[in-house]
Amino acid sequence: MTMSWWPLIKTLPVKTNFRFVRFARLFGILSVLLCAASLIGVFYPGLNLGIDFRGGAAMEMTRPGGQTLDLGAVRGAVDDLGLGDVQVQGIDSDSSAIVRFQIPDGTVQADTVNRVQAAITEAVPDARFSGTSVVGSKVSGELLTSGVLALVVAVILMFLYIAFRFPWQFGLGAVFGLVHDVVLVFGLMVLMQLEFSLNSVAAILTVIGYSMNDTVVVFDRLRENLRKYKTMPLRDIIDLSVNETLSRTIITGITAVMVLAALAVLGGPALFAFSIALMFGIIIGTYSSVYIAAPVILIWGVKRGESAEDAQPVVLGPASRP
Repeated sequence: MTMSWWPLIKTLPVKTNFRFVRFARLFGILSVLLCAASLIGVFYPGLNLGIDFRGGAAMEMTRPGGQTLDLGAVRGAVDDLGLGDVQVQGIDSDSSAIVRFQIPDGTVQADTVNRVQAAITEAVPDARFSGTSVVGSKVSGELLTSGVLALVVAVILMFLYIAFRFPWQFGLGAVFGLVHDVVLVFGLMVLMQLEFSLNSVAAILTVIGYSMNDTVVVFDRLRENLRKYKTMPLRDIIDLSVNETLSRTIITGITAVMVLAALAVLGGPALFAFSIALMFGIIIGTYSSVYIAAPVILIWGVKRGESAEDAQPVVLGPASRP
């Protein structure tokens, strides 16, 4: 049985002739402005740091007799206190959980802990509490430094991989694209005041991997076409390569975004920031592969492969002629 009614894939054109490079300068300027605004936003007003990076308290609680603990009710009770980021994580069994919350500046730690326990007890009358630990500013600062360092190392490793597999011009294009994606994801988190936590670091690292994968697909086709069409202008080869991988890029991106949209809606507050950052990063990663990584190669040019097969003519569509 054929699914002729399916509107998402069968309506995608098999072959396109869009002139992407023609608008590379315009989109490049737009990207520079957005990256500049994002970097300014990281310093002012700054990221909405979560407990992992700001410090806070962690308290273990349980219900006697192995009764199931309603994590949503506990989270809602603590959220009503206005303590900022609140995390409730189940442990061991359905009857135990760890509650993490921030301690506002200028307040007494013991008073905040007592308020949290009172609010939880009102929602879960038979709740029992055990030891409370505090994550200080020194530990949270070390976590923040480690998270940023992980992002920097990831970008460097990606550059080394591209530089090993492709000419150095490709490596520069990939790094420009990766830095562009990371900075804009930070900008989105500042704009929407999404919580920046270890989950956010994981989301950005995933964005780096996805963006690099998409860029490698375009670069593989570009390298192949550089060897195949030796006399074709470089800008036409870039357009041809992007058009040849466009349908694969769109289908992969839409599939990932659909899954993440469902996760953002149904995953609850704990996964909302992670899902939104990752969804935005996938969209931006697809954009950067087309308008950042590939067009950057035009600035330095690239040497055609000496061992490539003989040049072959190609028939360009009307939209692909310079």
